[in-house]
Amino acid sequence: MTVPAAAVAAADARSEKCYTFTTNEWVCGDYLRDRGDQVWAATVDHLYLTVAAVALGVVLALPLALVARRSRRVESLVLGAATGIYTIPSLALLPLLVPFTGLSANTVIIGLALYNLTILVRAFLDGLRGVPPDVTEAAVGLGYGRLRLLTRIELPLALPVVLAGLRVATVSTVALATVGTIVAHGGLGDLINHGRAYDFKAELLTAAVLCVLLALLLDLLLLLAQRLLTPWSRTRLTEVL
Repeated sequence: MTVPAAAVAAADARSEKCYTFTTNEWVCGDYLRDRGDQVWAATVDHLYLTVAAVALGVVLALPLALVARRSRRVESLVLGAATGIYTIPSLALLPLLVPFTGLSANTVIIGLALYNLTILVRAFLDGLRGVPPDVTEAAVGLGYGRLRLLTRIELPLALPVVLAGLRVATVSTVALATVGTIVAHGGLGDLINHGRAYDFKAELLTAAVLCVLLALLLDLLLLLAQRLLTPWSRTRLTEVL
């Protein structure tokens, strides 16, 4: 039995993928089906870079904020240094770190953590200075030492401001992590760079959309964490409304 030529052509058209040498569509389900593992791996790498960089940024920012709040002069020096690092272009900062960390994910994580300092140090400072003086005086009167005062009184009361800064830093890091592709560790940035270089529209759009979704997801998680960790702020807002 001979199959009509029209039927064969229609079948070939249906079986043709939406990314070929002749077809290059922005929205392409074939790309996700064929390269789903690659996309997933890049997304996981991007998440790791973001979380690790923000965590390192917090570890560095807290002691810097504690030192900075001692005097206005020290604060100016710390904030000035953090701002100075932030002004260094990422295309220059990461290669500067390579001789010390090599072409590894650590290079990207350290670079992103340094960029986060200008946001996180200010967040910690604003949060700690927003603690009512009468509260700290009462705690000292009850025999609280410096460490206990910090961990039991000041940091919990500073959490709303700190978490607000953490949300900004996290969303910013999701976007900045893409530049890690210059040292071959950019997560979704590697896909964006490859898609741009080869005019691979489906790859480029998929990676860009995933960056946005990842930023929104992390921001939502931090918002939920803020609501859980600071129930008094919700009560205060309800009273105001």
